[in-house]
Amino acid sequence: QVQLVESGGGLVQSGGSLTLSCAASGRINIIYDMAWYRQAPGKQLELVARIIREGKVDYYANFVEGRFTISRDNAKNTVTLHKNSLNPEDAAVYSCNAEHLERPGKLPTIWGQGTQGTVSS
Repeated sequence: QVQLVESGGGLVQSGGSLTLSCAASGRINIIYDMAWYRQAPGKQLELVARIIREGKVDYYANFVEGRFTISRDNAKNTVTLHKNSLNPEDAAVYSCNAEHLERPGKLPTIWGQGTQGTVSS
């Protein structure tokens, strides 16, 4: 079984920066796409950014506007989200997910438990 654990959430002032990390552990075979999602109170879950196994970023949400950078380290099975120029609208629970190839034909999506990011104005 593979698990994802996020870290790095916390409180930051408006205009500040925060880096989130997500590490996979367990019986890892191959991890394909990795992504960060967020959900603010009363709002729907939204995709923030996604990166494929080869390291190419294939999605940033419009609201990122060049402020966030997603990256990954396949050797360590981690994905990172650097967030700059944060504003109160960025406050949310941020969760990572990953597509894990358990065996041919079985590619479940694994989710982390989420980490809270709060931005004070």
